[in-house]
Amino acid sequence: MFDDLWKAFGRNEIYKGLDLEVMRGEVLTIVGGSGTGKSVLLKCLLGLLAPDRGQIFAFGEEVTGRSETQMLPIRQRVGMLFQGAALFDSMSVAENVAWPLQARGWKDPERIAQKVEEVLTLVDLAGLQKQMPVDLSGGMRKRVGLARTLAMEPEVILYDEPTTGLDPGNIKMIDQLVVDMQEIVGVTSIVVTHDMESAFRISDRIAVLHNKHIEWVGYQDEIESADNKIVRDFVAGDVGFA
Repeated sequence: MFDDLWKAFGRNEIYKGLDLEVMRGEVLTIVGGSGTGKSVLLKCLLGLLAPDRGQIFAFGEEVTGRSETQMLPIRQRVGMLFQGAALFDSMSVAENVAWPLQARGWKDPERIAQKVEEVLTLVDLAGLQKQMPVDLSGGMRKRVGLARTLAMEPEVILYDEPTTGLDPGNIKMIDQLVVDMQEIVGVTSIVVTHDMESAFRISDRIAVLHNKHIEWVGYQDEIESADNKIVRDFVAGDVGFA
């Protein structure tokens, strides 16, 4: 939960009193135009950026102002799929997926290989353990990144513009995986995007970030009939807002 969040970079104000609650087990999509601070919100949640004012709660605990060491237990319960997948190009698919497991102290090669196979199967990439990232399409790289996230069995997954740069077929595939992970694994998902088509495909609720605060939040079947003109303009693809 974000409570009365304020954040600025110099004179560039990002949030002025932002409030947002995330419900356990939902897919919450945060939409907004470029530069509105969607990705900054995820970094604040992870403690990578500190708000200037306000409070952030995760798993019932306040996390605002925690040190790196104090944030570690929270980060171990949260996975993140970065916009570019953030794979290590010098490592194979299997090595990329296994890397966070080894970083957490997993030693048994058989156990690691079994977990890698399990999560690659979840993202429909079974059998590609020996492939290198350079040989994969953009959509496949995103799916490897998601498999690496799933290997840690997170309770929450953060998606930072997961479909940026993908063709329509891969966009739909990634969208379906977001939904599948909620249904199969039971995670809570927070997705930031500017793509309303994706938002409608995956969301339980949608939050519209505009003018330094959450302009509107509600279930996706409510957004097209929202009384808020800014929200209606965004759904309609008003270029002035986007």
